[in-house]
Amino acid sequence: MVDGFLGSLTTEERTLLHLLNQQLPSGGWEAPAALTQAGISAAVHVQRKHIPRTLKHMEKQGYINVEQRHIPGGKQRKRVYTLTEVGTNAANSLSEGLLSKEIHRDGKKTILKTLHSNHQSILELLSHLDEGLSWSEQPLVSPVSNPDGMASIDAQYGEELVRRMFSRAWEDGKITRDEQSLLNEVVDFLGMHPERVRRLSNEARKAANAPPPEDVYYEMILQALEDGEVMEEELALLDTFRIAYGIDSVTHNSLLERAKTTPQFSEHFHQYAAAVKTAYKDKIITADEHAILRTLREQLKIPESEHNQIMGELTGQVG
Repeated sequence: MVDGFLGSLTTEERTLLHLLNQQLPSGGWEAPAALTQAGISAAVHVQRKHIPRTLKHMEKQGYINVEQRHIPGGKQRKRVYTLTEVGTNAANSLSEGLLSKEIHRDGKKTILKTLHSNHQSILELLSHLDEGLSWSEQPLVSPVSNPDGMASIDAQYGEELVRRMFSRAWEDGKITRDEQSLLNEVVDFLGMHPERVRRLSNEARKAANAPPPEDVYYEMILQALEDGEVMEEELALLDTFRIAYGIDSVTHNSLLERAKTTPQFSEHFHQYAAAVKTAYKDKIITADEHAILRTLREQLKIPESEHNQIMGELTGQVG
């Protein structure tokens, strides 16, 4: 789930806006990371695994071109995506409609376009609007490709996985070359900014409460199975992690079977769970927070049973 007004746009619409002013450098060799699946995922605040389906649909509509280019700092060429003429027209139409919206700022009404500068992306501009089109001086949500700011609820799930991986790696007080290589693969997969990664590493090192590798691996399996389909790149990541942390095939099969038989939650369960955990950070949920969570449950179609399970785990009343 994406916070604020951006959450009212579909993943396809956010992708159109992200790619609108992105150009492939001439020469046919290199391309910016922003045009890869990881770059698009980070920009539109959606987990990487959900991006291929959107891009495939956009390609069928004739909205995007797909090429293979080298990404600076990468070892292999990757698929990159740019808008076709049809896609550019659709993106421009969408952008013009959004920029013409009337918004509220400092108690006054104004047109969004008056706040837009040439060097600012439309997605960055929209990140300052809440659901009621009220302007916030600070972005309500920040892509994981940015160093600072709060990531969307959807992106926070990936951040937590990276934090737990760092916690495991810091268990002996240092990160080995093999551990760093593994972490780099995961971070690259998520399109995460190096400074954001450094912050997560520092937080994990200070906490120094490393989870067992099986727990981290199990979380990776659950995330891979979330939509019932495991991507080829996810399989590669799982294999890399399994080998790096010495998880044998018996343990792998046991964890995989456990994950497959784990009760299936609704589509946005993890996003909602993250929101509940945030509200419960001070060990109390206020009346206003209860009202917000109730509205969120209705929007995300979260059954009351799942809410009760999350609360039970937080308060230690499940078992």
